[in-house]
Amino acid sequence: MDFKFLHAADIHLDSPLRGLAQYQGVPAEVVRTATRGALDNLVAKAIEEEVAFVVIAGDLYDGEWDAFSTGLFFCAAMGRLQRAGIEVFVVLGNHDAESQLTRPLPLPENVRVFSTKAAESLEHAATGVVLHGHSYKTRDPGGDLAAGYPAARAGAFNIGVLHTALTGNRGPHAPYAPCTPEQLAAKGYDYWALGHVHSFEQVRTDPYIIFPGNLQGRNIRETGPKGAVLVSVAERRVTGVENLALDVVRWAQVEVSLESATAEPQAHELIRQALSHALEQKADGRPLMARVRLTGGTAIHNALAEGRDALREEIRAIGAALSETLWLEKVVLATHAPPAVNSTAPADDFEALLAALTDDSAIHGDLIADLTDFLSKAPAELDQDVELIAEARAGRLGPLLADAADALRARLGGGRPG
Repeated sequence: MDFKFLHAADIHLDSPLRGLAQYQGVPAEVVRTATRGALDNLVAKAIEEEVAFVVIAGDLYDGEWDAFSTGLFFCAAMGRLQRAGIEVFVVLGNHDAESQLTRPLPLPENVRVFSTKAAESLEHAATGVVLHGHSYKTRDPGGDLAAGYPAARAGAFNIGVLHTALTGNRGPHAPYAPCTPEQLAAKGYDYWALGHVHSFEQVRTDPYIIFPGNLQGRNIRETGPKGAVLVSVAERRVTGVENLALDVVRWAQVEVSLESATAEPQAHELIRQALSHALEQKADGRPLMARVRLTGGTAIHNALAEGRDALREEIRAIGAALSETLWLEKVVLATHAPPAVNSTAPADDFEALLAALTDDSAIHGDLIADLTDFLSKAPAELDQDVELIAEARAGRLGPLLADAADALRARLGGGRPG
């Protein structure tokens, strides 16, 4: 039997997109409902494509609900799928483990949640597909879950559903339920629907092992299109995998070199061009939240550094003129003054010290080691609000230290960083 299914993960329903609400000009309603809008898009796509079923590989919620409305919204969305004859198979991840949720609501009959006690096999009656999954009972399941998954059922199309970061470096994602692609492939399943990593990744194709990424980007570390994967199956073989963009708000890093700017109007034009290009190439018709990073050696560096507050408002004005749905998340001033312009530049040995601070991995390791005790006690939720914490956990201090070095250069050169 030929059929299609949708594979989604990390919906984080009603996650507040922390920090956005503080920025002037950002519509609060768009921010508040972004994850709901993305879930609505997922449901609409499932109905449009007439999929046989939907798989949600963990982190449907964002931990404890602030109100029952979160669960009610999910139930209503699943009700739309039920009326369309579409079943939903859900694995609970670290954010929606039993220990994290104290307000369970009765789910529609088409929603089937995998057991938290052991790996469980569920069959989709209409297609004969067998899905294998194991939900999280606690935030950290305490080791490898894949080892407990059963072997593939002969004669059926088998799907493994697992919330994991696998092994290896996948950014800031905690190493819950670690396992290897080779270990998963050995189960004999035809497709592995993974969750937990917030970016699309096709780990392998024989069998298909895929992270769909999260459904809606929530901060500047989650840039680019977000959505789900549409999988086509014919004669018990995967014949197509399509990465669908279903997000409502898009995030983008916009880097602007000001090396050629000798006056602020020239800088404004370069920024305008970069933002216009981002709207055309990155927004895909969606509202765009942009972080603008200004780089390069420029004669106007000190003036920019001294007037950071004004610079931010100038860039906001440029963005507002381009589009009502282009919003500024942050301005990072990473320019520097050319030696010929900055007569009070630091001495060569001091520049060497700054270069070592930003480029020496050993120094970065020492700093992270000094922060280990603090990081172990800092709640994971702070990663969304404090960039330093998230970057330190991921071992990426270089860009932050580079920004600090630029700020110090500006101060020594007569600028007044804001």
